[in-house]
Amino acid sequence: MTTRPENSSEQQWLSPQQRAARGKAARTRTPRSGHGEFEPSALRTSPVATIEKQSATRVPELVPIRYGRMSESPFRFYRGAAAIMAGDLATTADSGIRVQLCGDAHMLNFRLLASPERNLVFDINDFDETLPGPWEWDVKRLATSLVIAARENGFTDEERGTIVRTAVRSYRERMRHFAGMRTLDVWYAKADAQQLEALAATRLNRRERKRMARTMAKARTRDSLQAFEKLTEMVDGQRRITSTPPAVVRIADLMPGLGRDQVEELIRTVVARYGRTLQSDRQHLLRQYNMVDMARKVVGVGSVGTRCWIVLLVGRDGRDPLFLQAKEADESVLAPYAGASEYATQGERVVAGQRLMQAASDIFLGWEHVHAPEGAERDFYIRQLRDWKGIAEPALMAPHNMAAFGEVCGATLARAHARSGDRIAIAAYLGRGDVFDRAVARFAESYADLNERDHQALLDSVKAGRVSAEAA
Repeated sequence: MTTRPENSSEQQWLSPQQRAARGKAARTRTPRSGHGEFEPSALRTSPVATIEKQSATRVPELVPIRYGRMSESPFRFYRGAAAIMAGDLATTADSGIRVQLCGDAHMLNFRLLASPERNLVFDINDFDETLPGPWEWDVKRLATSLVIAARENGFTDEERGTIVRTAVRSYRERMRHFAGMRTLDVWYAKADAQQLEALAATRLNRRERKRMARTMAKARTRDSLQAFEKLTEMVDGQRRITSTPPAVVRIADLMPGLGRDQVEELIRTVVARYGRTLQSDRQHLLRQYNMVDMARKVVGVGSVGTRCWIVLLVGRDGRDPLFLQAKEADESVLAPYAGASEYATQGERVVAGQRLMQAASDIFLGWEHVHAPEGAERDFYIRQLRDWKGIAEPALMAPHNMAAFGEVCGATLARAHARSGDRIAIAAYLGRGDVFDRAVARFAESYADLNERDHQALLDSVKAGRVSAEAA
């Protein structure tokens, strides 16, 4: 089944007035106020069963680490529960307008990144679950993440409501702004450091602006050279990745003998062949590097247990490093509800979605399909391990800080959706008032309640011995 955002061919033949009329007509099908209603389905699968189903295809010895991280708090659980929420969102009404979805648009998936021109930008970071689907799904996942983080900070009901309404209002207003823009101007739109600083000047006090400046400066140092200093050591005169189990384990330490040789060959094949998915100039750049070491890395929360490798390459000499990350790409958690990907491999699905949604993507972003040593066929996507990344710390945010952060996230998500979907129809559906904003705030509170119950269900399963959890 091929599923594309509903923008391309048929939308090009509609006038802006016709597209706006389509958006307004969708209010009859799904009133904006109706987005505030949510009750879990009576047929809902157990949340622990959903997580276990995902874990069945992952590296067995890493699965307890996933459960351990998800057990830590409702917010950490939520970060790993995209598959659970996908099933719940599929039971809710939507406007019928589709876009390219991130699929996991929680607040920590928005961060500082580097553009190919070496400018600092704010954008969505991870696209493991990207797939075309109803635009409301991303908005609701973002809104709910803000509520859950705000609860953990002890914010009041009123403060949480303000935070969510600010984020959704930002999405709505930016989408209306994009609806009036030329198509190329939408494509070139981005949030750079100067725009973030201008927003901070109106939202943050002097001390908070200084903290933000430090964060931005630190993000610029998080590159391959910084990773090289932190993650490697000299061994018998050779630079090698340092094993720090279970987070990072060199293949030489992980799989001795024939198994190690097979995995090393697999990764060498991935890196050597994936270059064909890059632009020709970037293929030339990649060929100037030589692979010297590789290791398995445990990443994130929801991704723990997937096969993820980091690869150290060097260019002109031993002080010219490049760190790549090859991460396994599985079927999107949205696929059972939004339709299968049109792409032949899951790695290409991730890369295509990322390139479509991001204002500027990593120059080394590509994909590869391989036959694994154990006989399985696996898909990977590859990108730089670190390239000027800066991530928010919700626990340090006051209510107005989180509202400002949510405002930037909402605007960024609107820009990402406007690139692939019918921005005019979405803007017309949303309108000028705050009906949708208030509805999503109610949804987010209801879903945060459910997330807390799901988190407790995992804790109960750990206590009962149904699943094993390890701290790492």
